[in-house]
Amino acid sequence: MVHRLIALSFLGLLSASAAGPAAGQEAKGLGTTGSIAGLQAPKQVELVRKVNAYFNGLTSLEGTFVQTGADNKRQRGKFYIARPGRFRFEFNPPSRVVIISDGQYIAIQDRDLSTDDRWDLGYTPFRALLQDNVDLLRDTRVLEAEEKEDAISIVFEDKSGDSSSRIRLFLSAKPSLQIKGWIAKDAQGFDTRTDLTEMHVPVGQLDANLFNPAAH
Repeated sequence: MVHRLIALSFLGLLSASAAGPAAGQEAKGLGTTGSIAGLQAPKQVELVRKVNAYFNGLTSLEGTFVQTGADNKRQRGKFYIARPGRFRFEFNPPSRVVIISDGQYIAIQDRDLSTDDRWDLGYTPFRALLQDNVDLLRDTRVLEAEEKEDAISIVFEDKSGDSSSRIRLFLSAKPSLQIKGWIAKDAQGFDTRTDLTEMHVPVGQLDANLFNPAAH
């Protein structure tokens, strides 16, 4: 149960009452008009568009991650991303939790407990960064956008205004734009920080089995 909560906090998933584990549930709909209530200047809007362009140009990425929970405990692991929609985050031992998205569903597998919980990808705000055409202004409620000391910070949440879906995204601006991590707020209001390290674009395509929950 502890590992499952870690995974939920890691992803910033909505509460179980809003998104219980059940394959086949419909994703929350994406509207056609965005919300930029927190943005006050054209420069901020342009900054968000710059981030959109970065993700739209990103096809695959792999590296390591460090997760810091609300209790300041750290866990490490490896990650793989293949847009659109697919990712894998595998925690280092002694944890045996693996989080896999095949582009439609997210599977949280705990190999110690032999559990395999699944959510529709639409129930995590990360869907906005993983879809084929990323447009945060269209698909999320953007609250903040700033660039300071060669770093970019974007805060967004579900368009419903549910703060439990809030994500603070960090990117480096130089020498080139690159995702560095995020802070996700869970349904209980606690923040979990994830920092991405040792990142590189893989040579060739990533193994499709990395993103197949049934293959593990």
